[in-house]
Amino acid sequence: QVQLVESGGGLVQAGGSLRLSCAGSGRIYAVGWFRQAPGKEREFVSCISWSGGSTSYADSVKGRFTISRDDAKNTVYLQMNRVKPEDTAVYYCATVDGSYLYTKAYEYDYWGRGTQVTVSS
Repeated sequence: QVQLVESGGGLVQAGGSLRLSCAGSGRIYAVGWFRQAPGKEREFVSCISWSGGSTSYADSVKGRFTISRDDAKNTVYLQMNRVKPEDTAVYYCATVDGSYLYTKAYEYDYWGRGTQVTVSS
């Protein structure tokens, strides 16, 4: 069973940047980032394929966030630039033993506990 640990969250001013990390206890395949704000449902943010050759983004973060992976470190990153107050949420990473892009939460088998991102205006 794969264990995931997110890190890198914190408090940042609007317009600033953060880099989130998702470290796996072993090899991780397709990975997705999701977020959940208070009182809202969990929503898709971004995902990356097993090879790293394909990525997908929610419209709300496209052009501002970048997902990448370092398989030597069993780690996937989410670079968040030009953040906005509406990006405030707990960010979760998830993985599934698949090769492609998965944008639905139910498609993932393993989840981390999340890291809080708070963007001040």
